[in-house]
Amino acid sequence: MPLRTHPKHGYEINELPDANEIRAALERCKLLASRKDIRTTFHPDQFVVLNSTKPEVVASSLSELEHHGEIAELVGADVINVHAGGVYGDKEAALDRLVSGINCLSTQVRNRLTLENDDKCYTPLDLLPLCWREQIPLVYDVHHHRCFPDGFTIRETTEMAITTWNREPLLHISSPILGWKGPTPERHHDFVDAGDFPADWLALPITVEIEAKAKELAVQRLVNELGGRPKKRSRFGHNDP
Repeated sequence: MPLRTHPKHGYEINELPDANEIRAALERCKLLASRKDIRTTFHPDQFVVLNSTKPEVVASSLSELEHHGEIAELVGADVINVHAGGVYGDKEAALDRLVSGINCLSTQVRNRLTLENDDKCYTPLDLLPLCWREQIPLVYDVHHHRCFPDGFTIRETTEMAITTWNREPLLHISSPILGWKGPTPERHHDFVDAGDFPADWLALPITVEIEAKAKELAVQRLVNELGGRPKKRSRFGHNDP
């Protein structure tokens, strides 16, 4: 929905002349996903920063998340995933602002909101106390954790991340485009190296979201290289700009 949250040209769905048709189409998406056992999630762009020191950025972030919450409700998505934001020279204060921003969200968004560790600012260890305290699931990104470690192993972090979920856990996997010894290991490859996939994940009833530029092709290649779909109820999907 172009310009949906633009400060000057934004609009509500009900203001559109074909609002009923739009809602009906999204309802069909919801029913189809349910029948096919497809999990739908949202990952808003990097300009959503709930702990920004600029009030106007926080306000626009809240608006964007409420828009995502509205569409998530219509299509049955259960995850709206965001990064914690910046550190701004004081990580504890930044996390406090993050909580304040989260507490401004509607129940519709808050019940779907998840936090993801990143490759520069916040490790799983930084976010887990907040996730437990505020009852917000952690989307554990193992690629980011490898780029920005915190002393915990992948197995330990996976186990802790899973405890933050009240529904099927969601985890992220990707591989570096120039390899782990390249100059930019944080950049995503078109595909995922099967060797980067944690063996412990194969037996878990989780959703693994693959962040790779080749999207469905990357998913299929990885599943094939892992020996086909795991016997337990693990599922794979993709998410990458």
